Order: sequence, then C-alpha cells, then structure tokens
Amino acid sequence: MPEQSNDYRVVVFGAAGVGKSSLVLRFVRGTFRETYIPTIEDTYRQVISCDKSVCTLQITDTTGSHQFPAMQRLSISKGHAFILVYSVTSRQSMEDLHPIFEEICQIKGDIQKIPIMLVGNKSDDAQRELDASEGQALASKWKCAFMETSAKMNYNVQELFQELLNLEQRRTISLQVDGKKSKQQKKKDKLQGKCSVM
Repeated sequence: MPEQSNDYRVVVFGAAGVGKSSLVLRFVRGTFRETYIPTIEDTYRQVISCDKSVCTLQITDTTGSHQFPAMQRLSISKGHAFILVYSVTSRQSMEDLHPIFEEICQIKGDIQKIPIMLVGNKSDDAQRELDASEGQALASKWKCAFMETSAKMNYNVQELFQELLNLEQRRTISLQVDGKKSKQQKKKDKLQGKCSVM
C-alpha cells in the first residue's frame, strides 16, 4: 500500500503518567488537565506546512503500559518521527525508554535519518530525580535531540514539536502553515548585499 505523502506521523512514547497526553493536548488544543486518565492510543491531527504545501501532522499518543506490544511495533513501523518522554520526577521513567528506543532501532534500522526527541517533562516540578544534564547525556548516547518541557506551564511545548519537524531532513516542514513567506524572505535576505556580475 503506498504511503500517503500528505501525512507526517509523529509517535509519542513513554511510561504511564509522564505527561505524554498532556504534552500532546497542550500542543493540539492548548489545554491542560490535572487528572490522570490512562491512554490506550489516541491520534490527533494538525495542519502544518510541508514542502511548500499543506499536510497533516498526525500525532499518535501511545499507551504507557506494555500490554500492547503489537500496537507499539505498528506505531514504530508507521512513524516518521518519535518523541520519547520521561518525567524529571522519575528515574524509572527514563529507564523505561531504553527498550522502546532499542525497538525503534530494530524496526527502523538506520535511525540517523529519523527525527527523535528525548523529552524530560514536568520540568516545573520541585520533586526532581533527574537533572537536565542526565537527559542531555542520554540524548548524546542515543544521538538524538533533547529538550525539557512542562505541559502544565506550557513551557517548550510548541518548541518541542517545531524542533522535531526541523530535524526532518527529507522534507521541509513547519508548524506555521503560512511559513512560505518567511522562507522567501530568508532567500531575499541572503541575496541582499551580494554582488552579481551581469
């Protein structure tokens, strides 16, 4: 079955309770809920700019439990980019990402061309077990990007998704649907001050 090129699929993984759904809902709807409701799997869609046209950013918010390994494998095989979320308040939640990362490597093969963001969520929480430097160290080991976020305070949420899209090398993707102007403007800015011989 041919892949739809107008979809860009981002899959969000992480242990239960690290704030995956909170990050996704904060990004897609601008909302935050205090209560924890376990997710089986939810998919959200957002229109974005992609290769000078419009495409759909499809965000799959996966379950935090390991009850559905087949669903996890399917999400990895269909995903274009991955967000691996842990909570800075739980060292175990970072440990829980190791088998998921290994499975992404196994299914995707060469992951150097695949955008992966390691995310330390709940950075607003005073009950930290993990320092930002520990997240940075793991990201360096895995050769992926790293960012700390707070879905509650809406800190780095928009930036997280934009940064993930910036990592995509096969296409030009932006959260701003009207982002075309800025690229043309950048080209103009680059050309300014350059002499051309006619």
